[in-house]
Amino acid sequence: MNPDVVVDVGNTRVKWGRCDGARVIEMVALPHDDAAAWDRQADVWRVASGAIWALGGVAPAQGAKLHDWLTQRGFRAIVLDSYRRLPLQVCVEEPDKVGLDRLLNAVAANAARPADRGAIIVDAGTAVTVDYVDVAGRFQGGVIFPGFRLMARALHQHTALLPLVEPKGRLAPPTKNTTAAIQSGISHAVSGGIAFVRAELTKAGPAVTFVTGGDAVLVACPDARVWPEMTLEGIRLSARCTAGLLPGGEASLGKT
Repeated sequence: MNPDVVVDVGNTRVKWGRCDGARVIEMVALPHDDAAAWDRQADVWRVASGAIWALGGVAPAQGAKLHDWLTQRGFRAIVLDSYRRLPLQVCVEEPDKVGLDRLLNAVAANAARPADRGAIIVDAGTAVTVDYVDVAGRFQGGVIFPGFRLMARALHQHTALLPLVEPKGRLAPPTKNTTAAIQSGISHAVSGGIAFVRAELTKAGPAVTFVTGGDAVLVACPDARVWPEMTLEGIRLSARCTAGLLPGGEASLGKT
């Protein structure tokens, strides 16, 4: 089943992607809990009644609200609320506890990586995840550490004098003021962590690297493909494998 619109329900916002059947061709970020903004965007994209939407993400309560909005407006919904609904082998101890966005990224990576290489996926958002898909296409897990803005807030909230700063790309040390020092430190902490993990993962064999997420532009990751629509593309590809859910098989995030 090819969706007309795909939605990534994140921790701080929802991202919509408009599809042409073969790929995501346009993306927009919208606020949580703003049905008026959703109405306007659906009008801008001229989404027809009865259009198929595919939803996935890490915020079930927000996803349920969006599902209700879709139902009220005559749209149909495919909801990817479990790793079991994804075309992906998940080789970790507790697959049901892995963030669905990480697994959706892996689905997209499998469609884009060369057959003789694994994939390293860097997703820079509220948290930064660095995940590994082996050459057989199996999700093997990865690492999680605080994102750029989370680090900035933590420094501000848990010290007496450090200001809240807007993260920037890598600034070479030594820096000459407190704001720049924080920005440089955060950037080097994140980019250095990514570089170390990449080096460890490539010991298993050659791998291509993809970078996605809201703060992807801040990540210093040489020889990587920056792919803003990666999670949305994983939703689109996964939805094509769930034709049995429609019609009459709609579900909402967080429900069975």
